Amino acid sequence: MTLTINGERVDLPDGSTLAELVTSWAPAVRGVAAAVDGAVVPRGTWTQVALCEGQQVELLTAVQGG
Repeated sequence: MTLTINGERVDLPDGSTLAELVTSWAPAVRGVAAAVDGAVVPRGTWTQVALCEGQQVELLTAVQGG
């Protein structure tokens, strides 16, 4: 299936979950927020969120600084 992740088209295996995507894209899961089709997805539900063809996913990481 093809998704758009942070503006980039990406092919993933059918049945992939948001949790699998986050762990493959982010070096560390801590400080990561995820949104699917514009809706923020709570971290506790990532393993239950099955991704579908054509969805848009945004992965954001917290950055420390000043």
